[in-house]
Amino acid sequence: MTIFIGGAWPYTNGSLHLGHLASLLPGDILARYYRLKGEQVLYVSGSDCHGTPIALRAKEENVEAKEIADNYHREFKDSFEKLGFTYDLYMRTDDSFHHQKVKEFFNELYQNEYIYEKKVEQLYCSECDQYLADRYVLGRCPECGEPTRGDQCESCSAMIEAAELKDKKCKICGSGAEVKETEHFYLALSELESKIEKVLQKRDVWRDNAVKLTEKYLAEGLKDRAVSRNLDWGIKVPLKNYSQKKIYVWVEAVLGYLTASQKWALENNADWKEFWQEESKSYYIHGKDNIPFHTIILPSLLAAQGNLNLPQNIVSSEYLTIEGRKLSTSKNWAVWVKDYLKNYNPDSIRYYLTVNGPEKRDSNFSWEEFINNHNGELLAAFGNFVNRTLVFIEKYFAGKIPDAEIDPVIADKLKSIYSKTGERIENTEFKEALENIFSLIRDLNKYFDQKEPWLSRKDNQVKCRETIYSCTAAIANLRNLLQPFLPFSTVKVTEILNLEAADWNYLKLKAGREINESEILFERIDKKQIEIEREKLKAKSKAKVD
Repeated sequence: MTIFIGGAWPYTNGSLHLGHLASLLPGDILARYYRLKGEQVLYVSGSDCHGTPIALRAKEENVEAKEIADNYHREFKDSFEKLGFTYDLYMRTDDSFHHQKVKEFFNELYQNEYIYEKKVEQLYCSECDQYLADRYVLGRCPECGEPTRGDQCESCSAMIEAAELKDKKCKICGSGAEVKETEHFYLALSELESKIEKVLQKRDVWRDNAVKLTEKYLAEGLKDRAVSRNLDWGIKVPLKNYSQKKIYVWVEAVLGYLTASQKWALENNADWKEFWQEESKSYYIHGKDNIPFHTIILPSLLAAQGNLNLPQNIVSSEYLTIEGRKLSTSKNWAVWVKDYLKNYNPDSIRYYLTVNGPEKRDSNFSWEEFINNHNGELLAAFGNFVNRTLVFIEKYFAGKIPDAEIDPVIADKLKSIYSKTGERIENTEFKEALENIFSLIRDLNKYFDQKEPWLSRKDNQVKCRETIYSCTAAIANLRNLLQPFLPFSTVKVTEILNLEAADWNYLKLKAGREINESEILFERIDKKQIEIEREKLKAKSKAKVD
């Protein structure tokens, strides 16, 4: 089976924070798991380098938009690598290959009349002497009345046009926005509505938030949506006399999944179509605010093209709060990934955001809970079990795995957990999958205690060897099971036990093998860090406000 996994493309207008990471981490867990199963996996993503947010940032800092995009793209790549993300290709939307392929796609849909041009009224700021892109317009949502910008309501998630906003004004200068006539290109969503209904009906695993929001849009009836904007920064509309207009960023950004697949294939002498046929299994990984672009816009574009596999599994996370408050980049109320990585183990945040992340409902990142999880689960449960077993081998078995048979109860538990964990991962139930593994780890610690090998080594060597061999075999299998979640600590286990490459099968460990010197998997984090990190967060936020 071929598996396609597309991770959402973060905007290069600011640093990555834990909210981004919480929504994107499931993609790497899936990719690692399916590779362990021996499936052909293509896992792609990239940096979204176009759009108004980047242009706004560039204007504020008095630099070119490309300079902003370059800086954050480098930061993103570095952060993902340090977090252990295994993208087959991580590209960027200002790549010339992406530009070329998006223009070809646009032309094809235009020729097939799924994209058409029409005169429309667009908001214009006479003070700034320019048409206003969606994010340059502030107002109140026509659906719920809450303050928002002009593309999607941040409160009720309604897809809106900027001209529909109430109390409209220009974000740049604060002046009232007026309506002027211009010409734009539209995607005929109304003609594609029946195809989107089939996507929803034939879906594999979609998160509840994606199902409910998509049902809401379909119940209201899909409206044709503009796919071009009056912008300076972006991909030019590839039609004569329209080069001053740019393709709407969310149209070309979601097409990045396709263009990244094509570029990967070109660079690796492979066939990208294998991952875009109906027999292939696809997962799209993103946050709640990106749902309509993955369940309405992307499948509409792909359906209009006609020969591409439509989204099957939608992995849309809910929101992450920070210390009980809404995450806010403008107020600097966020934990930035680059800062986190300077001081903490990447496996620690991968663990925390899997078992405490916004998988099915909003969740909260707490420094106290994070440090308690690290010390209590990673260190005291997993790390302790590995360390006490391997130190025992070094001390009493001359550094060699004892020659014995595995306890049949332990063997049965290990064999059965593969299928249970795999099923949870494939159903995108990552929290339950990882919790089940750690439940087994706690049972293994109890087993070690109950068998008392420190006593049996004196009066029952056969029992002692069986206990230690069983625990070591369990560690070898935990290496396999935890690799999708905790790639860095499982690499250490691989090196200590001299294991072959991991796969998703029960591992029968060879006895008598010499192990390498054991090392601590996780260091204890001083609880003083809780208040230190909280004070840093408050100070940064206050400095931003001041």
